[in-house]
Amino acid sequence: MEKYIIPSQTRIGHVHLKVSNIEKSLAFYIDLLGFELTTMYGKDAAFISAGGYHHHIGLNTWQSKNGNPPPSNCTGLFHTAILYPTRKDLAIILKRLIDADYPLTGASDHGVSEAIYLNDPDDNGVELYWDRPKEQWQYQTDGSVVMFTKTLDLNNLLLELD
Repeated sequence: MEKYIIPSQTRIGHVHLKVSNIEKSLAFYIDLLGFELTTMYGKDAAFISAGGYHHHIGLNTWQSKNGNPPPSNCTGLFHTAILYPTRKDLAIILKRLIDADYPLTGASDHGVSEAIYLNDPDDNGVELYWDRPKEQWQYQTDGSVVMFTKTLDLNNLLLELD
């Protein structure tokens, strides 16, 4: 079979999550993170977005109403990554999380990006991040991107708000 390379303009359009409680999930994604409700699909599903797109995240209880999160040692989604346009935007959401006393599960500098990690009400992993400009990325001699995981200095990130 001939090798196929996906078009470079291809993007991941949305993620659809099974949740246990629509109201709790909407409180997290809309009230805390700031997404907008696009539409409800009956009373068991909601579609939310940033900037008026039809939906970036779908939430449903079709098979999971009042269910428990899967064990952490099982296969499945590791996290949903939400890309912020600037470092200042990431600082704004970090401050919002701190003000809400919402627990973080991690914060990392990956060289190409800076990321904050947390879990939604159903223990689905969520990564909030911004990408450094591509011109600032480092490369190995073979052309591959240098990526790593170092602790992100949250106090330094919050300086973006000054």
